[in-house]
Amino acid sequence: MRADWFLPAAAPLVPALARLYGIECHLARNDAVAITFDDGPHDQGTPAVLAELHRREATATFFLVGEQVRRRPALAREIVDAGHEVAVHGDRHTLLLRRRVRELADDLDRAAATIADATGVSPTLYRPPYGVFSAGALAHVRSRGWRPVLWSTWGRDWERRATPEAIARRATRGLRPGDVVLLHDSDAYSSDDSWRRTAAALPSVIDAVAALGVPASSITQST
Repeated sequence: MRADWFLPAAAPLVPALARLYGIECHLARNDAVAITFDDGPHDQGTPAVLAELHRREATATFFLVGEQVRRRPALAREIVDAGHEVAVHGDRHTLLLRRRVRELADDLDRAAATIADATGVSPTLYRPPYGVFSAGALAHVRSRGWRPVLWSTWGRDWERRATPEAIARRATRGLRPGDVVLLHDSDAYSSDDSWRRTAAALPSVIDAVAALGVPASSITQST
């Protein structure tokens, strides 16, 4: 593979590179903060997050993994029925850098079909596992008419030693209208019970958004 195949991989850590490749890390308008969740649905984490979002009248975007949706299709539907947005995080949660475009295409076909079957929604947003794009993956996602999305701030809530306080502090450090916050409602690919710490941090994250005078929103609601 050519060296430029790997260049987009650094986009989560290098905002200038994300801009160069046209990967969305912020909302198009500064009228909200988007809270996003990866890796679900999860039997316990997703309901816990949904309950807090409902309590605070906030909406979010859930980047779903196909293999998890097949285990819990009713829970995926519950996300949509609650007024939230669903998006694609792949069918299997594997790094893209060594995956050929044909293999990725099959993975995304299956993920999209699984999510649509469970929720009745055909998603158009995509975030890769670990936030790592290859050049081929980025081109393929765009050829499907999908929007590649990363984030502008994150709670690093997958870490084994993360606490709710640390998650909220990281996720909201320098928070501004237009930001996209990355959290996880599942521990399927991270430290055990990480979802509990995320759910405990979520009220503080939503409070920080409210302090800016803008709503916590899904990504497309602010487009």
